[in-house]
Order: sequence, then C-alpha cells, then structure tokens
Amino acid sequence: MFDSGGCVPSASRCDHCPGSHTGELPCLASATVKARSWLLIEHPGPWPERIERLTGPAPVAAAVARALAAGVRPQLIRRPGRAGRRSVPPLQVYVGSSMPGGPVWLEGRRLSTLAELDKLDDDMLAAVAAGRRPEFGEPLSDEEPVVLVCTHARRNVCCARHGAPLARALSARFGSLVWETTHVGGDRYAANLVCLPHGLYYGALGAAEAEAAVAAYLRGELTLERLRGRAGLPEPAQAAEHFVRSRTGELGVNAVSVESLTGTSPYEAVIDVSGARYRAIIERVEAAHECGSDCSQNNGSWVVRGITLLNPAALV
Repeated sequence: MFDSGGCVPSASRCDHCPGSHTGELPCLASATVKARSWLLIEHPGPWPERIERLTGPAPVAAAVARALAAGVRPQLIRRPGRAGRRSVPPLQVYVGSSMPGGPVWLEGRRLSTLAELDKLDDDMLAAVAAGRRPEFGEPLSDEEPVVLVCTHARRNVCCARHGAPLARALSARFGSLVWETTHVGGDRYAANLVCLPHGLYYGALGAAEAEAAVAAYLRGELTLERLRGRAGLPEPAQAAEHFVRSRTGELGVNAVSVESLTGTSPYEAVIDVSGARYRAIIERVEAAHECGSDCSQNNGSWVVRGITLLNPAALV
C-alpha cells in the first residue's frame, strides 16, 4: 500500500505518487529543459549521488567539472549488466549536440587511457556548448544513435529498480546502442529513456514501449506513447509539439519544429510541420492524480486549448 504521509524519496523504497511508473500519471512536457549539449563518459562506478560530486578517477572528475562550467551536460555511462562494471580501458566517450533548431550530431571516441580526456579542453567544450563539432572523435551516423537508460540507484532507488532490467532488455535487442547512465531528470517517471543525439525523453516505460521507441528512432521517427518531450525546449513548447504531432500524425523526428513561444499560460506556440504552420494554445493545469497537497512529488500537466492551421497571410 502506498504511504502518502510524506512522499519523500528514500534510498530503499519508492515513495513516488501512485501511477508514476506505470504510465497512469502524465509525463508530457517533462524533458530536461537546459540540456542542449552532452558529454558522456564510460565510468563503471561507483557513481556518487550527484555527478558534480564525483571525485575520481581524477581525469573523469576534471572533465565533468569542465563540462559543467561550459554549460555541457555530463553523464556517466556503462554497459548494462555485469559487463558494465569492468574498469579497464578502452573506454567510450561521446560528445554531442541536441540543440533545438540547430545542428544535431554525435562524436564518439575510444580512450586507451583516461589521460586522453585532458584533450577535451575548455575550448572544445565551449564549441560543443555552442553546437559545433570539436573533432574530438569520429562523427556517428544516423544508424548509430546512443540510447541511455537511467539506472542511478544512489540518486533514486526507482531508477535502478525499473531502469536496470529495461537496460538489459534493450541491450539484448539493440546491442551496443544501449547504455546505463546517471540521473537524467524525472525519477518519478522511471524507467527513463533518452535517445541521442536528438534528446528525446521517454518515461514510465515497460519493455514493449521502450523497444517501440528505439525501433522508431532508428527509422527517424518517434512514438507519442510515454514521450516526455525533447530536451532543450521549454516545457510548453514540448507540449505544443506533442499536441500538434498528435493532431497531424507526423512522427518524423526532423519534420516538426517549434518556431516561437509567447505568453505565460496560456502560451501560444507556432509550430512548423513539414512546411505547414500551426498555432497552438497551451495551458498548464493541475495534475489529475495527486497523493496529497503537501507532496513534493506533485507536478502539473498540460492541455491544449486550440490548434489552428495558419495560412501564409496569418504570419505576416
């Protein structure tokens, strides 16, 4: 039975609201807003509760600190299962950009020693933060995305409880594309999945939903079921994109872009869908499911108040 008297995350049990991990609670428009560029470093662990508190190995901790200072989101990654706990090189590093409206790319490099991380200096990370390739590694093709599953138990037990088995299941089907990772945001939505380089977030996933999401991504598409949104976009813009995709049926990853967002709830967004433009009115509302007014896990949801197809004259 769920105990609603406190709702504070625990190291040993789940205190998230009922329905958080099953898809019953809405996870729409909850992707990490600030993440537009990425540094992924293979590090088998142990992982600290917060990545910014990492103290070693020293080259990894220093690279994480430089990334944070540059505005690049660092993630520690490892292979699913026991194989991911090995601690000898070669180790994998990725840098990438998922900047909405900008270049979307990933570079990968295998390190023979951790000292090679020192080559990823402040200038290179500044380029990554600006969406430019630093030429630190080899560019990855569209057939080589990175799929991250949060399994960060020290941050929240639910991430390991729901994420670890999902990572193993995805690895069995998609192989080397899949990595376990540190906190990606939204523990209440575990199991969480992030598809890079586009920064697509999915939450409250079971194996079937996750496999469908990754398979779609390999086709250049997304699925709307359990889609949290696109990293780097403001939450109302994420919601607007979701509702317009639902209305039009357009699932191509690169076929939809949010051109503008104005207002303060209701928000007005203009969205381009393969050359056709739509105006969406989006409003934040209280979540339908709550576990008490004092629960820190409460969050709002989003509704669409109207979607209008704009002709060219309407945009002048």
